[in-house]
Amino acid sequence: QVQLVESGGGLVQAGDSLRLSCVASGRALIIYTMGWFRQAPGKEREFVASINRNGERTYYADSVKGRFTISRDNAKNTVYLQMNTLKPEDTAFYYCAAKLGDSYRVSWYSYDYAYWGQGTQVTVSS
Repeated sequence: QVQLVESGGGLVQAGDSLRLSCVASGRALIIYTMGWFRQAPGKEREFVASINRNGERTYYADSVKGRFTISRDNAKNTVYLQMNTLKPEDTAFYYCAAKLGDSYRVSWYSYDYAYWGQGTQVTVSS
């Protein structure tokens, strides 16, 4: 079983950038498809980005496409979410998640992911 720990959140102004990290332990990251999700107060959890096991395939929510980049370093057991041009509507708790599966797949369905981190807060002020 893999354990996930996110970091890198914080309070920034609109237009700023942040990079979130998600470090995996317990099992090698390379066997997992990874995803980032977020949840704002009073809203349902929503998909942000996903990356397949070797990092060759990525998929993004329309709301972040062109601004956010998901990447992974399997040697470091770490997944990243680079967030640029942040907007107040990006304010949320951000979670990374892991799923076992085919090496080429990405997934935007939260129910696909069996393992979740505790999350990190991102607040963007206007």
